[in-house]
Amino acid sequence: MTDKPSNEDFLRQADPMRRELFAHCYRMLGSVHDAEDLVQETYLRAWRAYDGFEGRSSLRTWMYRIATTVCLTALDNRSRRPLPTGLGAPASEPTAPLVERGEVPWLEPVSDTMAGAAGDDPAAIVTTRESIRLALIAALQHLPPKQRAVLILRDVLKWRAAEVAQALETSTAAVNSSLQRARAQLNEVSPSIDDPVEPLSQEQREQIDRYAAAFESYDVAALADLFTKDAVWEMPPFDGWYQGPDAIVALATFKCPAAGPGDLKYVPIQANGQPAFAVYFRDETGYRAFSLQVLELTGAKVSHVSQFLDLRLFAAFGLPERLPAETEASAAK
Repeated sequence: MTDKPSNEDFLRQADPMRRELFAHCYRMLGSVHDAEDLVQETYLRAWRAYDGFEGRSSLRTWMYRIATTVCLTALDNRSRRPLPTGLGAPASEPTAPLVERGEVPWLEPVSDTMAGAAGDDPAAIVTTRESIRLALIAALQHLPPKQRAVLILRDVLKWRAAEVAQALETSTAAVNSSLQRARAQLNEVSPSIDDPVEPLSQEQREQIDRYAAAFESYDVAALADLFTKDAVWEMPPFDGWYQGPDAIVALATFKCPAAGPGDLKYVPIQANGQPAFAVYFRDETGYRAFSLQVLELTGAKVSHVSQFLDLRLFAAFGLPERLPAETEASAAK
């Protein structure tokens, strides 16, 4: 007589999968907070059902099936998460009033560490970074939930069509049809899911340093040379987006709360496999959390900045709400 598997055995085998399942849920939902909740739901369901797991597939495949089902159920009651550029409106005038849309469930960035894009396995890091790029996650939001699931399972996780059909309780023909439609729609709004993420060159790293230095010193004139001619700046929860160096410089001049050198402090981080910054703003007692900025570079210039003003993201990234005193002191020098 075969012993029934124990829940302790389940936890031992399943716990190492937590980061990759989180990344899967993030790709599906576009929210770090929703993804955390759905990973918890996935483990709860799997733990309750583990006695009935018969090993017809690997535990990893079984866990992904549960996570995908949990995500699809959650998406039944959720709107897609856009960025301002995905709302369909034309570029905004930088001098126009800012319009905050707090009712919109905006797309959220994710830290490389949370999504498993940082660690000791170079192949896994590259694959994860390619599949969590902010532009790609935003593009996935344009797909119906089931097409989104098919694309992720086939093109990111490299499942066979028959495996996806079994997981989604549909036919292989339906999976292939959904995949074809999803790829066609994704190619209209985003680079290919298979486009490689190249390591930053020394020139790009220097440009990122110049970018931070220009904002910290409030050298608005220096900003124009940092951006491509069609660069985009967006900053949810405000629904406007701005295109071109002149518009971005005007936005920094008229809308940025900084009044002079030292008002902003840029702390380098990694988000969505891209260079990013946690931005802090100086007040009476030091520096407080202000925004997260995720950068995209084309060649040696910045081509897209997504600035997120949701301060809850600082905790999700493991960042302090205020900089430590010693950092404040060094920033003031």
